[in-house]
Amino acid sequence: MLCDFLIFSDLVVILADLLLILQFDKDNIITFHIAMYRTKTCGELRLANAGEQVTLAGWVQRTRKMGGMTFVDLRDRYGITQIVFNNEVDAALCDNANKLGREFVVQVTGTVAERSSKNANLPTGDVEIIATAMNVLSESATPPFTIEDNTDGGDDLRMKYRYLDLRRNCVRKNLELRHRMTILIRNFLDSRDFIEVETPILIGSTPEGARDFVVPSRMNPGQFYALPQSPQTLKQLLMVAGFDRYFQIAKCFRDEDLRADRQPEFTQIDCEMSYVHQDDVLEIFEDMARHLFKEVRGVELPAKLQQMTWHDAMRLYGSDKPDLRFGMQFVELMDVMKKGKFGVFDDAAYIGGICVPGCADYSRKQLDELTNFVKRPQVGAKGLVYVKYNADGTIKSSVDKFYDEADLLELKKAMGASDGDLVLILSGDNANKTRIQLCSLRLEMGERLGLRDKDKFECLWIVDFPLFEWSDEEQRLMATHHPFTMPNPDDIPLLDEHPERVRAMAYDFVCNGIEVGGGSLRIHDGKLQEKMFEILGFTPERAMAQFGFLINAFKYGAPPHAGLAFGLDRFVSIMAGLDSIRDCIAFPKNNSGRDVMLDAPSEIAQEQLDELYLNVDEQRVNLLKNK
Repeated sequence: MLCDFLIFSDLVVILADLLLILQFDKDNIITFHIAMYRTKTCGELRLANAGEQVTLAGWVQRTRKMGGMTFVDLRDRYGITQIVFNNEVDAALCDNANKLGREFVVQVTGTVAERSSKNANLPTGDVEIIATAMNVLSESATPPFTIEDNTDGGDDLRMKYRYLDLRRNCVRKNLELRHRMTILIRNFLDSRDFIEVETPILIGSTPEGARDFVVPSRMNPGQFYALPQSPQTLKQLLMVAGFDRYFQIAKCFRDEDLRADRQPEFTQIDCEMSYVHQDDVLEIFEDMARHLFKEVRGVELPAKLQQMTWHDAMRLYGSDKPDLRFGMQFVELMDVMKKGKFGVFDDAAYIGGICVPGCADYSRKQLDELTNFVKRPQVGAKGLVYVKYNADGTIKSSVDKFYDEADLLELKKAMGASDGDLVLILSGDNANKTRIQLCSLRLEMGERLGLRDKDKFECLWIVDFPLFEWSDEEQRLMATHHPFTMPNPDDIPLLDEHPERVRAMAYDFVCNGIEVGGGSLRIHDGKLQEKMFEILGFTPERAMAQFGFLINAFKYGAPPHAGLAFGLDRFVSIMAGLDSIRDCIAFPKNNSGRDVMLDAPSEIAQEQLDELYLNVDEQRVNLLKNK
């Protein structure tokens, strides 16, 4: 029998692709007639295949009737091939082709022929199939939007029918890119002696940081698991366990407000290493980034990436993830513009400007648009001052009545401006807040001038982050990254009196103004970890209750270790030139954190609530829904 010669897995593969038809011959002996669903894909036929008899299977992209001929574009994952049905050759077959609707699944057999009118936009555009047989495998309702790159479906509609959206060539290519990148990443890390280890999805809650997604336990009444925001403590335990180099393509979860580059569940390229200094970590992951950019985009990153301190990034760009594809660095203008002539500047805690090359010809309408932009709630500035250094040497400013020509020429020198340039200035009573507003203005100008080219890549490391940041909500210092980040050894004496001045041994990988990844050296000394918890307001009891497993592990010889995690979704979206990470995730959530296709989250049955010892406060839920 057939099974005698095949292992079970081989048989499963064959049966998945073949149609097996059992027949008895005249001697009542069972024979197998094997008909393949397809002998070629819709993307592989070329002129060299002319004259071959082939069978294709796929979805009907479109049909066109021209005289006695019907043309069908047949699509599968690999491409599109034109099928020709000729009424004069087989009227019944042609009639059946005329009844096909969009997204019908069909099997077609025919002969490969050279096309008379070739389509240079298709890899298969030199050939067509002269159909001799067709089998409708599955009919389709009319899809709610066109399955094309330039579809007529909006975001919400496409998310509701995501399985149809994934048929679109552009979306599928993003998923193929994601697959390719994960293979490259795994192979690279394997070549550097990293071991892939899966860590648990159901863990204990660690509410320090973003909100956890919590999962009630039926077998442990009144107790909850949490879904991991990252495998942080678990990968540190793997270092204590001696694994030396770990990685994982890890699913992570954070219950936080969403935007274009955030999802409630996301994927990290999560790594940890023992016996390394900061430079060792940066070198390895620079190499990985260099490898990915070369293999995926054919881009050569510099042999050594720039490192910029957090303070310099904030001072020059108002952001800890600066976009270096264009200039317009900030210039502080406190000494230049505080002259007792203009109250807005005289009372400001910070005055800063950017020089926009070649834009002195901006019209009043364009300048008013910029003023309205900075006044938007998302930016929050009160106004905008401009100075136009015209190409003919004249100067025009919105503060002409406060500053004379000598003052504005002094400003020109301070800004490094030339004739033809436009200077834009913001001020405010909070330096950091005003820098962030100026950052929004800088990025807007970069966008308007076409300087944020998605085919250009500028990567750098941001280093020397503050170890702590103040939380107005909590009214206490919080860890900028997490409680296990190593302080800069030079700053450890400041922990007692000036913890806000302590720098972290932390680093972020930034590309084109997007934080793609980040990490830090970890505290491996128990006493220093206790000090960190103390500054963060943890009692010894709370620290032990929340992180006792890690504290106890460190008692048994913890090696110096460090780690880093890249956001896979963000990395893929940058490589694909996307504005949002949603189109490189197979089944993403919308901006409200809902899966509109699965209608999740949803209510659960009372029986399930009872099993979990939970009650839903309907009155409070309704109040929150109506807010």
